[in-house]
Amino acid sequence: MKPTITIEYCPKCHWLLRAAYMAQEILTTFADEVGAVTLKPSEINGRYTIHISDAKVFDRKEYGGFAEIKEIKQLIRDVVAPGKSLGHTDTPAHHQS
Repeated sequence: MKPTITIEYCPKCHWLLRAAYMAQEILTTFADEVGAVTLKPSEINGRYTIHISDAKVFDRKEYGGFAEIKEIKQLIRDVVAPGKSLGHTDTPAHHQS
């Protein structure tokens, strides 16, 4: 069974558009590896997280802001399709944790 990705976003922060954009990018890049991407309005102010099934792969607060879409794709790829090339997206990230 293909994994489901859930993007939980803060509607009070008006992050629906960002979440929808990321969902589109994820579905386009991982069309064969992902079963669904769901958008979930958070009841917690300021929350923006991405889960694959029940495993958290990204948290805006822990990261210190929003990651670039290429970094999100790399995080997802490492879980759902570790051998998949992301082409130019595989260049090193600028943000160092």
